[in-house]
Amino acid sequence: MGVIEEAVVAIRAGKPIVLPADTVYGLATTPYWSGAALRLYRIKDRPESLPAALLAKDLDMLLECVPELRGRSGLIARALLPGPYTLVFPNPARRFSWLTGNRPDTIGVRVCALPDPAREVLAQVGAVVATSANLHGQPDPRRADEVAEEIRAAVAVVVDAGELPGVRSTVLDFTGDEPQVVREGAGPAAEAIERALAALA
Repeated sequence: MGVIEEAVVAIRAGKPIVLPADTVYGLATTPYWSGAALRLYRIKDRPESLPAALLAKDLDMLLECVPELRGRSGLIARALLPGPYTLVFPNPARRFSWLTGNRPDTIGVRVCALPDPAREVLAQVGAVVATSANLHGQPDPRRADEVAEEIRAAVAVVVDAGELPGVRSTVLDFTGDEPQVVREGAGPAAEAIERALAALA
């Protein structure tokens, strides 16, 4: 069994893996079981009050996971995704509440241009919960060998895609009347907000 198949089997079984994204290496598992998702928090010693992202293989899969994103949120998502952004949208049905930290009425979502091995994994599993593969407060890994030994020992599979850009996604919050930049990152925030507002016009 190759590493892609091993990663798919692990995710479907609710086990954590290290998965490369378009930005940094991440911890990922199935988003559908709360216990599996919360295990990621324990592995990296991350407070459960902080949110993690729902990473989907494409926009159609994202809307299947969170149907309430159709409408205003969907227009924004189609304007910005795939891209190096995490978008925070209203989550009125409180779906995936174990990913949303202390804001269960919101959800952070991603669709991005993944490196080849990760894209093949997502093509088979559809969506994962993802958070950077670092111990809480430590630097984000841009290479697989930069992932802390404690994390490597706790995961089922490490999917290696070589060196990544090393800058986390830009986080934009569209839950209020005005878009908010939560975190500057790999994508230009001001340009993204302009594109989002144009999509709503």
